[in-house]
Amino acid sequence: MREFDRRSLKDRRRQATPGFSRFIFFGRRKAFRRTEDQQRGGYVDRYSSGLFFFLILLLGLNILDALFTMIILGFGGCEVNPIVGSVITLYGDRFWVWKFGIVSLSLILLCLHSKFRSVKTVLLGINVIYIIVILHQASLIISR
Repeated sequence: MREFDRRSLKDRRRQATPGFSRFIFFGRRKAFRRTEDQQRGGYVDRYSSGLFFFLILLLGLNILDALFTMIILGFGGCEVNPIVGSVITLYGDRFWVWKFGIVSLSLILLCLHSKFRSVKTVLLGINVIYIIVILHQASLIISR
């Protein structure tokens, strides 16, 4: 009984778990139990396999987009996105390194914030847009 008397009175739940912590590798929290915590959002220790699927899908679509862009540019096409067009002008064929780095960093941030409101909807929407872009690029390559 004396062991229980030595408890600290500090509440460990007063501040949220940070995005990067030791619990990323050794934690057990996958979701929030309380409804108010689910509505507010926050960080968890482990992420779902569905989220992992959509993140990897987006990364693969990004790689396909860069590859198809290089093929279309090789056929004499032009880049429609002005930001990517200026990066292609600056870096040439190595623009994909810049594109891959920016998208990878964004995916890490989306993963960390996946339990906040509407992040999963945004991730799904980005995947749908990327699929449409890839299908359009594939149709341009096939019709060449």
